[in-house]
Amino acid sequence: MDWINYTLFTFAGDRPVLLIDLVTSVLGLTCVFLAGRNNKYNFWVGYLYTVALFLMFWNKNLYASLLLQPISLGINILGHYRWTHPKKEEESSQDASSLKVSMLSWTERAFAIAMVFLIAGVWGWILDSLFPGDPHPYLDSCVTVLILVAQFLSAQKKWDCWIAWLLVNITQLILHISVGHVFMPIVCTLYLINGISALVGWMKLYRKKA
Repeated sequence: MDWINYTLFTFAGDRPVLLIDLVTSVLGLTCVFLAGRNNKYNFWVGYLYTVALFLMFWNKNLYASLLLQPISLGINILGHYRWTHPKKEEESSQDASSLKVSMLSWTERAFAIAMVFLIAGVWGWILDSLFPGDPHPYLDSCVTVLILVAQFLSAQKKWDCWIAWLLVNITQLILHISVGHVFMPIVCTLYLINGISALVGWMKLYRKKA
């Protein structure tokens, strides 16, 4: 596992850029690019991305994000199944074997927001108590909960998932910069661009019931 700590070069004098950062960046960009274009193959890349994230967060002592990965893997498997095995009333107008894009109700959105704040607060407190080595327990936990919500909505092919992903990208951008990552802030910026594009693209699919 020595390759995880392999340094490609140093940034700003003393900040190392690791190989795992580059691998994670490439996999992440590929995954969200495919998802934003309603491509079911994003899930296959997502499996590899989950493993890479686990290794990267382990290396950076970001424990809340690390513990997310097994759950993330489970949601990825659920989403893979849901996207390719829709119920009759959920079938896309363009492809009966694909799940169509749908939206949350305002009540469901309010509930999701409340749960993010509640769970993130509790998780941050627990993380700070059990893992004092985490440099940003509450920010780390907020990112964790937002990712879970975004992934679950993505698995259900809800248009609202891209709102959640945009919030994740902004929060992660702050988190990665604070711990000295180099590639991931660049990736998060590209995520934002992709997220905005996907937000528009999925709205068109929603209107077409596709």
